[in-house]
Amino acid sequence: MTVLVFVGSLLGAMALGMPIAFSLLVSSVALMWHLDIFDAQIIAQNFIAGADNFPLLAIPFFMLAGEIMNVGGLSRRIVDFALAGVGHIKGGLGYVTIVAACILSALSGSAVADAAALSALLVPMMIKAGHSSHRAAGLVASSSVIGPVIPPSIGFVIFGVAANVSITKLFLAGIMPGIYIGAALWITWWICVRKDNLATPPRKSSKDLIRAALDASWALMLPVIIIVGLRLGVFTPTEAAVVAAVYALFVSTVIYRELKLAQLYAVFMTASRTTAVVMLLVAAASIAGWLVTVADLPGAITDMMQPFMDNPTLLLFAIMLLVIVVGTAMDMTPTILILTPVLMPIVREAGIDPVYFGVLFVINMSISLITPPVGTVLSVVAGVTRQRVDQVMRGVWPFLIAELIVLVLLVLFPILIMGPARWFSG
Repeated sequence: MTVLVFVGSLLGAMALGMPIAFSLLVSSVALMWHLDIFDAQIIAQNFIAGADNFPLLAIPFFMLAGEIMNVGGLSRRIVDFALAGVGHIKGGLGYVTIVAACILSALSGSAVADAAALSALLVPMMIKAGHSSHRAAGLVASSSVIGPVIPPSIGFVIFGVAANVSITKLFLAGIMPGIYIGAALWITWWICVRKDNLATPPRKSSKDLIRAALDASWALMLPVIIIVGLRLGVFTPTEAAVVAAVYALFVSTVIYRELKLAQLYAVFMTASRTTAVVMLLVAAASIAGWLVTVADLPGAITDMMQPFMDNPTLLLFAIMLLVIVVGTAMDMTPTILILTPVLMPIVREAGIDPVYFGVLFVINMSISLITPPVGTVLSVVAGVTRQRVDQVMRGVWPFLIAELIVLVLLVLFPILIMGPARWFSG
């Protein structure tokens, strides 16, 4: 009955059109009434404590870094570098999209930011080269979900805080899975375009390639600084976010000189609005997380999962299926915040490495960004390219299947994640 009250009130509030943060508050109040422990002071204390967390400071700074990179020319130079390197291959603009998405993922950590930048820069070029509009938009949307997987990742920050797992270990464990997804998209794109009659740009000379690499070198140094700094323990993930924002601001204003002082206010305001939405969700979800623990919902879910507890692989498949279903109806951040307190006790009882589970969880939630009906990235790409969401979805399907295959392989073979993670961790 407790699970029914919590889930029913949450879904009911969402069905009435309430923002998810307020829906979480409604479901929390409903659960408190059901448990006969209603106290407004508890709500206020957990609401404030949920947002008062030092690692969460990484979110606004990574958001700010992403906005600065899009406005300051870093994103465009990365696309130009990828175009110079692989743009001449048949279907080369698709490969450019995948390479640029992987590099941008190591800069912003946000699928939405990457989707907006790549849609504006590459979809018109791909359509002009002869690609169908829905396939071009579908590839951009599918490539953008690498953003929350390759560090720095806002998804890993939120999961690490919610699950009390090392964010640095999550960052380092996410490097290779992001590359796997990029490789799967590369193969899928090759299959899709191998018989198409496409116009391709001429091969760039070695001189042009070197010039593009030098022009993008300042942008390309940022992921190197972050990953090396984390691996050597020079700074924490929160400090890495500050480094990213300051570095991006310096390069955009002093080196590239594309970001003017007059634009800074708008950049800071955009990053602040996005941060406010995320932090309100975090604060509201902390109340729900406290009540989930008090009501022993993890215990109820554990009883339901008992048949799978002796087989970690089957348990992970069951959890991943649950997360996929929930992800079709909810955005990434609230899903992580709601499900993490419920699932982590089960994961620990089954003896599954929390870092390994965290990477699988975030990959799953990243893929959900391109699954209808919510599909945040689908909406962003559709808006930027002026297409309907169902048109973008037509182009997404082949790449969505490829990403799900990667997820299945990572569940079956944990060494694909944890082997490289141990190496990166030293």
